This record gives sequence, C-alpha cells and structure tokens, in this order.
Amino acid sequence: MALVTLRRNFCHLPDFRVCGALVALKSRPVNRMNKVVKGHQHPWFCSVQPKPVRVLIHPACGKKFHAENGTDHAPLGEQRFSQAHDWDGLDQSLRMEGEQVFYKRLDSLTSWEEVLSFVSTLETLPETWAAGALQRICEVGKGDDDQRLPKEIQEDSVFQALCFRLEQQPLRLSSTGLVTALQALILLHVDPQSSLVLNLVAECQNRLQAGVLEASDLCILGETLIRLQGPGCATLELIIHQLQGKKLETLTPEDIVAIYRILQTCSEKVDQHQTFLNVVNNFSLSVVSYLSPKSISQMLAALVVLDQTQAHPLIIKLGKYVVRHIPHFTNEELRKVLEAFIYFGVRDRFFTKALERRVASHCLTLDPEVISKVTEYCSGKLILSKRILNAVAETFVCQSEKFSPSQISELIEPFGKLNYLPPNAPAFFRKLENVLFTGFNHFPPKTLLRVLHACSLIEYHPVNFMPKIFSPFFLQQLQGEESYLDRLSLAQLTQLFLTSVLECPFYKGPKLLAKYRVKSFLTPYCSLETPVDFALYKYVVMALIDLLGGRMYFASKVLTPYCYTIASPADVEIKLDEEGFVLPFTANEDVNKRIALCIDGPKRFCSNSSHLLGKEAIKQRHLRLLGYQVVQVPYHEMEMLKSRLELVEYLQGKLFPQNPSVHW
Repeated sequence: MALVTLRRNFCHLPDFRVCGALVALKSRPVNRMNKVVKGHQHPWFCSVQPKPVRVLIHPACGKKFHAENGTDHAPLGEQRFSQAHDWDGLDQSLRMEGEQVFYKRLDSLTSWEEVLSFVSTLETLPETWAAGALQRICEVGKGDDDQRLPKEIQEDSVFQALCFRLEQQPLRLSSTGLVTALQALILLHVDPQSSLVLNLVAECQNRLQAGVLEASDLCILGETLIRLQGPGCATLELIIHQLQGKKLETLTPEDIVAIYRILQTCSEKVDQHQTFLNVVNNFSLSVVSYLSPKSISQMLAALVVLDQTQAHPLIIKLGKYVVRHIPHFTNEELRKVLEAFIYFGVRDRFFTKALERRVASHCLTLDPEVISKVTEYCSGKLILSKRILNAVAETFVCQSEKFSPSQISELIEPFGKLNYLPPNAPAFFRKLENVLFTGFNHFPPKTLLRVLHACSLIEYHPVNFMPKIFSPFFLQQLQGEESYLDRLSLAQLTQLFLTSVLECPFYKGPKLLAKYRVKSFLTPYCSLETPVDFALYKYVVMALIDLLGGRMYFASKVLTPYCYTIASPADVEIKLDEEGFVLPFTANEDVNKRIALCIDGPKRFCSNSSHLLGKEAIKQRHLRLLGYQVVQVPYHEMEMLKSRLELVEYLQGKLFPQNPSVHW
C-alpha cells in the first residue's frame, strides 16, 4: 500500500510530470472524436476546475473570456505537495524530447476538437505548452468567413481551463509563449477588455520596457498590438526602435516579412525609418529563396505601400521567385503581386508565360479584381497575350454580373489599347452592350467614356450610345464640379465624333457640339497619338531627301481636316499630281493624291511584336477615309536594311511600287 501511495505522489512532482507527459505522448493515441473521458482527466486539468468556468460573449467585440471561480488554488504549474523533491538526476534531454514530441503531435492535428482532446490526455501541461496549444487552436479553429471563435470552443471545459491557466500565470510563460498566446487570442477575437487579454498585454509591455524580448518575439508582439490597438499605438515605435538594435541574421525569413508588415502600418513615417528599411532591404536579398508564396506577396505589397522604388535588386529577385509560385498563389496573393509589378514597372517574359498558364487554366475561378489586374498589367506593359485576353473575354461572357463598373472598364480598355479582337468578339461585345444598357446609370461618366472609346478603337462602334454621350446632360455629368472638361475626355469625345462621321455614315443622331471638339490629338500627357521616335524620323528624312531630290518635296507636322497630325511629327505628307509627279509641299493646286508616310517606331506597336496599337490603327483608318494613301514604314522592316542606299530603294518601292523610277 505504501508503494502505491509513493507512486501516486511521484506523479505530481514537476520533473516527474515531464516524464509522464512524454510517456503519454508516445503511448497514448489521440482521441479524434473530441470526447474527453470525465473520469480520466489528468492533474493539470483537474486542478483548475473545482467549479465550472464560464466564458462570456461580448455582444460588440466578439468573444469575451472571464473566468469565474470561487475557490483559491495553489498557483498553476507549481508543486501541489510539500514533499516534492528536486530531481537533479533527471536527464535534461528527456525534457527536450518531450517538448519536441508534444509539438510534433500538435502540428499533426487538424481540428480544434483534436487539439483539446489531445491536451486533456496529458499528465501535465507547462504554461508554454498551453500557449502552443492555444496557437494551434487558432490555426485550425477559425471559420472560413471570419476568424471568430466558434461557439463550441467557448463551451469546451478544456479550452476554458487553458484560458484560466494563462490568465493566472502570465509570469511563468516564456517570452515566446507569452506573445504567441496573446497573438492567438487576438486572432480569435477575444474581447480586448477581458482580464485574460489585459493581463497578457501588461506582461508583454513590462518585458518590452525591460528590453528582454528577442527579435522574433518583437515581431509577433508588434503585429499583435497593431491588431489590438491599431497602427497608431504608442508601443509600436518602441518595438521598431528595439528591432533596429537586433541582428537580422538571427531572424527567420518570416520574421523579416513581419518587419515589413509592421513598417507598412506606419508608412507615413517612412522617412524616419528609411535607414532601417535600407538595411532590411539589403538583408532580404538573402532570404527571398526561402519565402513562401504568401510571404512573397506580403513583402511586395509592403514595398508598394512604403514606396521602395530604390530597392530595385530586391524587387527583381522577388520577381524571379514569383514566376515559380504563380500556380500556388491564392487570388488575393496574385492580386498583390500584380499590383506590385504594375507599380514598380516590372516586365518579365517568364512571368507573362506563367501568368498565361494560370489565367488560361483557372480564369473562371479567379476573382473579378484579379482578372482586372491581369488585364491592367498587360495593358500597362503593352503585352499582347492572346491566351490571357481570350480567357478574360470568355470569363466576361460567362460571369459578367460579377464585375463592377470600374472592373469592366479595366477589362475592356486593354482590348482597344492593344487592338485585339477575341475569337468570341460578337458574344463578348453583345454581352458588354447588354451590361451597359441595364447599368448605364451605374457607370461613372468618365469610366463609361473610356469603355466606349476603347470599343471604337477596334471597330466596334457604340452607335447606340452616341446620342447619350453627345447630349448636354451627359457632358455636364462628365464635367462634374470642375470648371472645364479635362483634355483627355475632350479628345476621346472628339475621336468618337469622328468615328460617327467617317466610319458610321448611317448615324443620324445628335452630334458633338463644336465647343467640345479638340483641334489636334497631339497634346502633351493626354495625346491620342504616339510620341515621335526622333532617331528613326531623322534617318528616314535623310533617305527621302536622296530619293526625292530635296526637302521641299515632303512635309511634316501637317494638321489634317479632322484633327490628326501628319506627322507626330514622325509622319510625312507627300503630294502627287495626276501624272504621278511629286509636288512641292507648298502646292495647293493640281494635287491629285496625298500620301501619308507613317514612320512607325517601336512605341506604336505592342511589346516585342509587329502588332499595331489601337490608337495608331484608328488613326490610319481615318486617314484612309480622309482620302490619304497610307504607306506604313515599320521600324522592324527598316532594321533589316544595312545601308542608306538600301533604305532609299526600300522607300522607293513603298512610295512608288508601280514606277521603276522617281519623278520630281
């Protein structure tokens, strides 16, 4: 009988409890049905619930935890018997092995029921383990729609015991366990004013003031306090100050990303933190290869908010690893990556190929916001990706109701800008017309104008909407509270008016009033014509002088009757009489034919292609309708010529294909 009593007493000694926990972990299977056997609860669990513990729900702040217990207990985790001895002979490696086995088993659990059932079987539960269990409950127990604590967890007696244990003994927690426990509770939306949270926050602040927190603990605490108190919390500056004194080499890659997230919340003070940011940016080059897709997207998003355009090497390296993770990004992560690439002007053909594969295979499952960002990226970089645009067009036909007016604009504009018609163009534009008819009043005026203008660029003329957009009522809406209409809107209106005159002669509706028409499309910052490639222009001009015999036989900067400039000044006008002789550019009589020589540099084409942009295609269409013979001289053809003589012969063949010799 004495032997039995002795064994029972041994099981309550602190060192013996570690050994008992290890035995339980190795030998006892996890109860995955969440049924705790009442008669088999272990000492740590029994000691904290002589009476029921209640969890009160706060109606406004989510969940409030308040332990009500009418009896006094010995401090949790302390020895319960005065006859406890210090087992100096216990092997320290056994303790470490027990902790490793505990966390390994904890990480294998996939639901909060499994975690609580597993915890209830342990002989003992150190405070650090309790914090780890709470963190795991946070990871596996949050719902799909939010992160609030499920009601079933609140009512679980084991979970209540965990909370009570942490509330009563925050001093016994390690710094990592302390900040981890606080982080888990905040992520589970525990009431910030509960005694549990207040006790943990107070202890965190005490240790922060004492300067005993490690860098990784500072990162966790910083993000937790931002969630709890907002980005303006006074403690945040102290955390950032202490982080500056830490060695970044001691941090994990995820900690580095956490530093970016913390600095991102106080972006208005980026100038004060720029020196620290430069250090972090340089060090981050060494950890990029270890980052997860989620961390890469978060780092890129923070770099955008912090306007770190000077961190070019880091951005380039992140871009290389983005390509590898394209298939694994969530919708939100992919959106952040695209926003960063647009912001920093990143263009990578491998990224484009990977993006094509992702969009083409999963376009119907992508969020409308992601799809609009994909098209915005292609439009901004002039990337004519037929696979992406075809998939986007198909998605819009199938799911048009999911897109907002601004997203529809971002989706449609690239088709006009890149001068591309998808294979399902009839269905695509029929769906767009239906959307515009039913939601016309929901589109902001400028957004609607951009959509209709984009359609006209690719010869899908919005004739049914022209009476509305040329009406004084719409023009007043377009102007809004400003004293005048912006130049770009006026240019787009004018080009739509020209379309109605030149390409839609059957249109008999209202016309655009003359005061809203621009005299030239070639204006700074809002031009509907591509700026000049001066080097190419000078090269062609010298060859034309050799070919025609003088500068007097051609002209540039000629304004046509309908606003187009021949040239930009990269185009040339040549006049011919009835017999095909070249006339001086000053001649206004006997002009039988006008040739518009379009000297098309790289900026008039989609990136790395010979596909003309939409604004250049509509210009050449309108010039033909105005009576010009349009002769296109693209840069990629001239690059193949090896000498000026070859260029002269090339121009002769272009300008006078039926004449063996030139007359002037």
